[in-house]
Amino acid sequence: MYPLKFQPILKERLWGGTKLKEVLGKPIVSDITGESWELSAVPGDVSIVANGALSGTSLQELIDEDAEKLLGKSVVARFGKDFPILIKFIDAKQDLSIQLHPNDALAKERHNSFGKTEMWYIMDADEGANLIVGFNKDVEKAEYAESLEADTLLELLNYEQVKEGDTFFINTGKIHAIGAGVLLAEIQQTSDVTYRVFDFNRRDKNGDLRELHTEQALDAIDYKKKDDFKVAYGNQADQVNNMVTCPYFTTNYIDLTADLQQNIAGRDSFTIYMCVGGSAIIENEHGSAAIRKGETVLIGADTQEIRLKSKGAKLLEVTI
Repeated sequence: MYPLKFQPILKERLWGGTKLKEVLGKPIVSDITGESWELSAVPGDVSIVANGALSGTSLQELIDEDAEKLLGKSVVARFGKDFPILIKFIDAKQDLSIQLHPNDALAKERHNSFGKTEMWYIMDADEGANLIVGFNKDVEKAEYAESLEADTLLELLNYEQVKEGDTFFINTGKIHAIGAGVLLAEIQQTSDVTYRVFDFNRRDKNGDLRELHTEQALDAIDYKKKDDFKVAYGNQADQVNNMVTCPYFTTNYIDLTADLQQNIAGRDSFTIYMCVGGSAIIENEHGSAAIRKGETVLIGADTQEIRLKSKGAKLLEVTI
């Protein structure tokens, strides 16, 4: 299984813009493209290989053919033939809706889905751009409901001004929103379950207000003020710097100024590289792939050794 690249799945969004094209070189044709799904096995949005002999093959076909070879035995034991990670680049020209995601138990009960734990790496941010992450004080459920009714929810929320390189871990239940002017890389559980609770009273292209999930969200929200979201991580050059380790994924940061070789024979997981700066060549014993800012590569679990060749690349490395 040589390093695999996939065709981006581009999504128009009410709040999207043009940075996916202007900054990351994505082939978008609209002025409201908000998301590029880089690696997905979500039904109806399954990634297609874009390079090499397997070009045109879907990610799900590769998994069905030999799941352990691609995913790893331990991953198959946990998730079967479901690819457990969804990888995206997101461009917010406008503020996204204020939302949250249910945990695994609630998502399974209500939607027969995984929950949605996720993380963000800021790739580009306009001056003054921010995120909403959590509450600015402990909030009671009744107080939250009253704020929605009175249109004062924004007064309860915590705002974080951001710059390139800032990283945030968004666990389930945490109220959040990406602010206008932010371009980021998102790593998340495979799930498209979102509870939207406030959308700034915006209307879509048909003049309709978007659906809110007010009642569903009430029992899914973590109402406590917590400072557990900003990720501190090392950035030693030419080393693997851990950013996030959680039950659903591990993400490392690699700042390459020279070639780096890794023996991963004992990893028992696929490996994903998202390029968030510069360019590199990624090799394993089965082949190689070039990667530049805004591109993603998948390495199968049958890989024994990875060689990262670059004199200037910033990579996010994701495994299970």
